[in-house]
Formats: sequence, structure tokens, C-alpha cells
Amino acid sequence: MRDVTDALRAQIAEELPEVAEIGSAALRAKVVEVWALAIARSSFASIRDIPPAGNPGFMVLTRGNQTDHIRGVTRLAMVIADEMAASNPDLAINRDITVAGGLCHDVGKPWEFDPENRKRWEASPRSAGLPSIRHPAYGAHLCLTVGLPEEVAHIASAHSGEGELLVRSLENTIVHMADIGYWSVMLSGGKITPGTVSAKYKRPISL
Repeated sequence: MRDVTDALRAQIAEELPEVAEIGSAALRAKVVEVWALAIARSSFASIRDIPPAGNPGFMVLTRGNQTDHIRGVTRLAMVIADEMAASNPDLAINRDITVAGGLCHDVGKPWEFDPENRKRWEASPRSAGLPSIRHPAYGAHLCLTVGLPEEVAHIASAHSGEGELLVRSLENTIVHMADIGYWSVMLSGGKITPGTVSAKYKRPISL
């Protein structure tokens, strides 16, 4: 594990410029901090080093890196939130939580995608599992570790299939739908690498 440095924090802010959309300075800082911690605890040097996939080897984009997905989902979530709030003024959407949740929904991926972790898990999947912890659960752990609100940790933990086991918050529902929309459009547009989509996923899915 490496130290979280100011240089790493500055790098994260540059890689995820949508963090500037968060009105709360304290929340902005925590979003940067959680990603800096996620990278520092992995063998990756940058979010851009993480393969552009929904899960390791699955739903792999034909180009780009993980920031393309994270930023794309966040921007889609902002559009959904802004449109729904404009057409339904009584809809109590917390925009800051929505943006923070979009940026942090996959913050556990450095753990799940880490080549060193993958090598260990694949060598003995019955020891600690394969993976030992999926990115939603590990992401929630990181969010709580740096002091992010539980509303953001909830989005990290339940934006994916795990969310089918509980009641999603309003902001989590928005990020969940943005995530589904992102992968569905990329799949329909031929932007998913052939051979990385199982035949059972012919319908929109959440990763």
C-alpha cells in the first residue's frame, strides 16, 4: 500500500473533472480522497490504467479506459437528475449526492481489477473466492473509510446487481439507470469487444 499524496489527489481531480460539479467543497474533497485511496491500495498508478470493462474480462469497451465509463455514467446521471428535477420540482433529488455517487459508483474496481489480486484469486479460488470481494462491496468500504456520507456508500454498494436485494435510494436509482444506459448503448452501438458478452446478456444489464 502506498501513501496518499497531494500529487495523487491532484491527479485524481484531473482524471475526474466532473468532481467540480459537486457544490460542497467537503464532499468534493472526499470524492477525490476515496479515489486516491483506491489507487494507492492497488497496483495501478492511475484510474486510466484500469481496463475499460464492467467486470474483469467482461463487457470490455473497444477503446478507452475506466475514466470513460465513470465520467460517462456521471454525466448521464446529471442529465437524468436535472431533467427530472426540472419537470418535477417536488422531486427531492440531491444533486451533489447524485454526482458524487456517479463518480464513486465503481471506486472498488481498482481492487477487483488489480492484476496481483486476480493472480492470487485465480490460483486458488476456493481459498478467498474469485474475487474475494466484488467492487460494489469494496467500494462501499472505501467510501465509509474516508468519511463519505452513507448515501454515497449506498450507491457504491448497490448500483449493481447487489442492489436487487434492497431498496435503492432515489439518487442510487438515477446512477443505476445511468449505468444500465451506458452499457446498453455501448453494446447496441458495437462498442463492446466481441467475445466479452455472454449470450445470456441479451437484455440491458447493470454491472
